[in-house]
Amino acid sequence: MSRDSDVLVVGGAGVDTIVYVPELPLPYADSYMIRSGIETRAGQTGDFVALGLSALGLRTHHLDMLGDDPEGELVRALHRDRGVGLTVIPQPAGTKRAVNLVGPDGRRLSLYDASRSHSEDRFPEPVLRALADGSRHVHVAITHPAAHALPVLRDTGVTLSTDLHDWDGENAYHEPFARAADVVFVSTARLTDPERTMRHLVERGRARIVVATAGAEGAYLLSDDEVTHVPAVAPPAPVVDSNGAGDAFAAGFLFGLLSGEPPRRCALYGAVAGAHACTVPATRTAAAGREELLTRAAEAESALR
Repeated sequence: MSRDSDVLVVGGAGVDTIVYVPELPLPYADSYMIRSGIETRAGQTGDFVALGLSALGLRTHHLDMLGDDPEGELVRALHRDRGVGLTVIPQPAGTKRAVNLVGPDGRRLSLYDASRSHSEDRFPEPVLRALADGSRHVHVAITHPAAHALPVLRDTGVTLSTDLHDWDGENAYHEPFARAADVVFVSTARLTDPERTMRHLVERGRARIVVATAGAEGAYLLSDDEVTHVPAVAPPAPVVDSNGAGDAFAAGFLFGLLSGEPPRRCALYGAVAGAHACTVPATRTAAAGREELLTRAAEAESALR
């Protein structure tokens, strides 16, 4: 069957306002002078995954709700400029937005504007089904209303992935995503026992692969009932920002998966893409390209022999 795209990304479109602060947590003060400036740019989790996949040569399409507002136009322009297809469902509440406080070490604190969605928001089923039927794979962001799209997506038979981000292993909001996806990404940031959580994800859902990312400590891969450690890859330049590293990891991993690579090499691709993302300031969106990723992955494999 012919497919129109390799990956459909559902949800996660929005705009971030980046503020570089002297430290995190930020001590209380009446005011701070931000010498580097305060900049608003398009790009949240779904945008970063879509752009990362496209930069690696995969035919990528993005579906989400956007407002008829300046933030929505920033998102539309980003996709036009990068050649990523975008299907927009009108969002009367406005485009999702957040403020990211970024510390000197690249860590970030995100403040999400929860007012820009409604509980009744839904993707039209005919649109969702048609886009999924035309894709080899669907990556679902854990943003509203993507959870309501999961039954339709599963019904199409297409494989699904999701990123639970800094899930604590208990929050019920993440459960529908965790149970529906064939490939699950999660950060170890709030997990007391990452391997136990990873195995529970397999036992309670459909996941055949679980990846727990651990920042500078690398990642843990659960595949074929075996957990292995994937070392971190040295960034190609100084680390300036961790924003988008997890999204880049997911894009690199999915690139490998859709290229027919074994899970271990997919995780290496993810580590390379994630390391690259850490060298890109939060005010920019610049994903690793296919040639760079393959070259750095080959170098990393040679170093481990």
